Amino acid sequence: MSFNEHMKNYLFLGNGYKPQKETADSLSPYKLDNVSLPCVEVAIDMGYSVYMGINRTYAEKLECISAKVKFYNACTYRSLLDIKSNYTAYRNLMCVLKGREFDVIHCNTPIGGLIGRVCGKQTKVRKIIYTAHGFHFYKGAPLFNRTILKWAEMIMARWTDAIITMNQEDYEAAKKFKLKKGGKIYNIPGIGINTTDYQNIDIDKEELRFNLSLRNDDIVLISMGDLIKRKNYEISIKAIAEANNTRLQYLICGRGPKLEELKKLAQDLNVEKQIHFLGFRSDIKELLQIADIFLFTTFQEGMPRSMMEAMSSGLPCIASKIRGNVDLIEDGKGGFLMDVSDVQGFANAICILAGNKKLRDEFRNSNLNTIKNFDIKNVKKVINDIYKEVLGV
Repeated sequence: MSFNEHMKNYLFLGNGYKPQKETADSLSPYKLDNVSLPCVEVAIDMGYSVYMGINRTYAEKLECISAKVKFYNACTYRSLLDIKSNYTAYRNLMCVLKGREFDVIHCNTPIGGLIGRVCGKQTKVRKIIYTAHGFHFYKGAPLFNRTILKWAEMIMARWTDAIITMNQEDYEAAKKFKLKKGGKIYNIPGIGINTTDYQNIDIDKEELRFNLSLRNDDIVLISMGDLIKRKNYEISIKAIAEANNTRLQYLICGRGPKLEELKKLAQDLNVEKQIHFLGFRSDIKELLQIADIFLFTTFQEGMPRSMMEAMSSGLPCIASKIRGNVDLIEDGKGGFLMDVSDVQGFANAICILAGNKKLRDEFRNSNLNTIKNFDIKNVKKVINDIYKEVLGV
């Protein structure tokens, strides 16, 4: 379908990490991810001409290999304090919105939600939809988040026709907001994951374990995510040490500023031979196949993709009892949930699962069944129903 001015226009906006210059300037075709793909495909099916903000310098020149989409340089990153980038994001979106009449803006995440709703209100876009991937005023959040950021969300809600949340805690919070007349709150099962991509992976498990210096009788735990404070890897490493079992081997996939600090902690606790810092990995699906347990002691999540990947791979989960995690598994069914700083609790859960293959298999089957609800096909169907109701298509 070609892009014509008389067509109904739809714009999708989120935010992401600020790319390196080489990536930002790349002219390679752009592939949509699961955050945007279900929404964009539904909009196209409904006859909309789709525009999308991406963080690329020459966005308008890029080809989309996932769907028929026209790009612009969004310049929307993750920091509220990056005033220069946020002003550029505002200016760029205003240029797009003033260049043609838009029927819908679907904005996502805090910065995308802010820029999208401010610009949408100013240009009188007919419908504004906002997806919260995790409100910043979650239980236990700093006072600033629970006051200033919450007030900002309450104000912007008044400009919003639909708010979509991804977990029960955020859904209950959003229901207290006052939206535009006729506005509604929806809750969906995450951004969607291709569950079958993580199943029936054809690999030589013994060879991959050997390449990572793992023995066949080792109990392998795995985590994926940036090495930052929010992911709380310190508790994971302390729990491995507290479990006091040399058969436990812990794979940490990710990179970040806390790497050296975490390495020193492992050394201080005499578990440096059991903790494997693998850095960025492109073979996560394969690594999940050689693991026995997914360990996730994170402080804060919205709807954690890494945990959904682990569940899709059939791994039992030991996770912090926080928003998002509790929406995926029930304690004692699919895994165990612990208070975020409970080292002994995590250690006990590790010991229980490490010593009980039958229980691991039971949790495996439970997670493979539960995760079906979070499959991208189901999410797309839910988005389709929401769009039909909100947009009156």
